[in-house]
Amino acid sequence: MAGVAVRRSGVPGGVRAVVLDLDGVLVDSLAVAREAFALAYAEVVGGGVAPVDEYCRHPGRYLPDVLRLMGLPAAMADPFVRESNRLAHLVTPVPGAADLLGVLRGRGIGLAVATGRSGVRARDLLGRLDLLRLVDHVVGSDEVARPKPAPDIVRRALELLDVAPADALMVGDAPSDLASARAAGVLAVAALWGESDPATLLAAGPDVVLTGLGELLPLCDPCPAPGATPPGDRPVAGGDGPAAPGRGPAGVDGHAG
Repeated sequence: MAGVAVRRSGVPGGVRAVVLDLDGVLVDSLAVAREAFALAYAEVVGGGVAPVDEYCRHPGRYLPDVLRLMGLPAAMADPFVRESNRLAHLVTPVPGAADLLGVLRGRGIGLAVATGRSGVRARDLLGRLDLLRLVDHVVGSDEVARPKPAPDIVRRALELLDVAPADALMVGDAPSDLASARAAGVLAVAALWGESDPATLLAAGPDVVLTGLGELLPLCDPCPAPGATPPGDRPVAGGDGPAAPGRGPAGVDGHAG
């Protein structure tokens, strides 16, 4: 979707921290997630066609929550994780992800990943892709009391970064990401290149809409000199510390997030 322009506001002193969703925003893992879900369904439920498309309508959500919402057995979580791990070598970074993170780090901006995966699996995947060294913290859904769309995971990321919500933004590709960001008092940035249908994501009411990962950089310009126009007044084209109380066993999670 081209031609979207959203005016940014609310971070007059410049962005000090960026919180990023993982799957769909920094990595392309959808094909692996679909395959892992179908295999887990066949193993636990048995015959019939796996409701993969319905599963994909819950991006960014913690897998146990998705299974509950779909009325599927919680026992699917373990084989899903096993198959996701087996196929992890097929996950690739979103083009430009490493360069973008490097530039933001060079500007002194704190970076955290807040994901629907467990923290262990998220850190393992980022390590495999050589992206872990480029972020300051990774927070998994098993490391907070309530996963997205609750604000807990964003608040935990900001706590680790020691940054106030008014000085941060979150980039996500799912309505649950945007809801989590807003509830935490953080600017909600929609990533249209991710796993959600663009119309669904736009209907969730993001503060800023981006059509490509590189469009994040103008939102995070270095603090302007006195008298200069701050980044928040310019149009936007296109648009790990200790874990908090956990929700479940490590390694049980969804792909998105």
